[in-house]
Amino acid sequence: MEPKRVIIIGAVALGPKVACRLKRLRPDFEVTMVDQGEYISYGGCGIPYYISGDISDIKELMSTSFHMLRTPEFFEGAKDVQVRTRTRALAIDRDHQQVRVLDLSTGREEDLPYDQLVLATGSRPRPLPVPGADLPGVMSVSGLPAAMAVRDKIAKGEVGRVVIIGAGAIGVEMAEAVSDLWGLETSLVEVTPQILPGVLEPGLARMVAKHLRDKGVTLHLEESVQEIRPHSGDEAALELVTARKILPADLVIIAVGAVPNTELARQAGLSVSAGGGLNVNQRLQTSDPHIYAGGDCIDNLHLITGKPVYFPSGSLANRQGRVIGTNLAGGSATFNGIVGSFTLKTFDLAIAGTGLNLAQARREGFDAVGALVIQADRAHFYPTQDLMYLHLVADRKTRRLLGAQGIGHNGDALVGRINSIAALLPFKASLESLSNLEVAYAPPFAAALDIVNAVANTAENILDGYNRTIEVAEFEHCFLTDKADDTICLDVRGAANAAPYVDLFGDRWLNIPQETLKHRFAEIPPDKRLLVVCNSGVRSYEALRQLETAGLTNAVNLQGGLAALKKSGALDLKDSEEPAKD
Repeated sequence: MEPKRVIIIGAVALGPKVACRLKRLRPDFEVTMVDQGEYISYGGCGIPYYISGDISDIKELMSTSFHMLRTPEFFEGAKDVQVRTRTRALAIDRDHQQVRVLDLSTGREEDLPYDQLVLATGSRPRPLPVPGADLPGVMSVSGLPAAMAVRDKIAKGEVGRVVIIGAGAIGVEMAEAVSDLWGLETSLVEVTPQILPGVLEPGLARMVAKHLRDKGVTLHLEESVQEIRPHSGDEAALELVTARKILPADLVIIAVGAVPNTELARQAGLSVSAGGGLNVNQRLQTSDPHIYAGGDCIDNLHLITGKPVYFPSGSLANRQGRVIGTNLAGGSATFNGIVGSFTLKTFDLAIAGTGLNLAQARREGFDAVGALVIQADRAHFYPTQDLMYLHLVADRKTRRLLGAQGIGHNGDALVGRINSIAALLPFKASLESLSNLEVAYAPPFAAALDIVNAVANTAENILDGYNRTIEVAEFEHCFLTDKADDTICLDVRGAANAAPYVDLFGDRWLNIPQETLKHRFAEIPPDKRLLVVCNSGVRSYEALRQLETAGLTNAVNLQGGLAALKKSGALDLKDSEEPAKD
């Protein structure tokens, strides 16, 4: 193959990876990166941690692991890649294979010829179409300049109250960033009924919401922003108006998601999906075989649904960059698709998931069921163990694994479990594959029966009809809200642990420890629906099996037990026994 001229539009994540991979394989290729910004090749996902102060210097986001700054001079000297910053791509002339660019410093336009072109144009913040969204003090955190402006404003003492619009991943991360270290009064406004909408299973989302409230973040769910306007008083610069309230703020951060930045590609006549992402094949070629694309500007094939999906991710961009670099050099690498793995942190709680959540799976036509297990992430006797909350989704008919999500305070432990499940999903693995998954075991790192095995076992029991379950929302509705006369709670823990609940609910809360249940069936009203509970759902499952054997079939097991109720804030009475000891 003769040496070629390669132009890469965009130099944040995908672009530099393409350039470096290509130059390693073909040092004789002429490679130029063009970016309209001043800063290149930075870790955008680290922005919330720069704003929070966890990362003290912005240069750390632009450094290699060997602490070399990834500047244009670095790429030109160490990688032999030409870099043109503050240069905007205006148009792509596919017939003549050239890109029209504008030097933002000089105002000069010119045409750059290419043999192969890479679109690494990424995404841009989704606009908020309300009056006042362009006022001073209303910002997004889509890049380094915006991040520096936000942190500078906070550091100068100009901010006392922050309102964040949007409770997706960025909004949740930013809530910690502005309130934890800086101590700012923080409100999070979300138009849907839950945080992390469309991402996190509602039961887990309630638990994360409680965690945010416990950390001092005020949540305003099901609130639609109507206007942002200057505040009439002296205590704040702005006020955010919803249908039901007015929230004063010194700083408003818009975090309502991202959209693919594909206008340049669209104008060039390249194939773009209805959602705005570029259509690419497995080699990451666009509809023009001379033009490749990846990262946040493309749609990806979801390996579970078989449909295109938009999934912006810095990790994804880097992996796709390697594929594109290989193919530009004459190779035949492919990128087959994604299962949609993610993780984030808010305060001291980690959140992670892969594949489809229960609602997504059902919308896609699967006869999906969910199983929740709450278990120690290490041996229950090991000092650093903590509870992990893991929710698994599987198809009833085929027993295919469809996804998993979880939360926990030991984030590395949670992400490790989610990654193990993510590795199975592309192969249409069954519940049995996860039930028997071999995991490394030692008490400092895992339980002898790991939580990934346990949650698969629980899902099998549900599918086989052995474990009839009820979730926290339904428990709350029928027992705590409606207080149905035909329903009682059967608590199968020890008497000391159950006592506060018996005192509160009286005859509606019946305590019979599971180890004595077989001798006390006569005490259970046969005409009542039984909601069986323990600390985490293990003993209550055993009790459910005993009840069915005795002919008491009008019983269901609360998934996750009292631990799930407490973590979600549905019921919060203190007792001495830890859920991990079920």
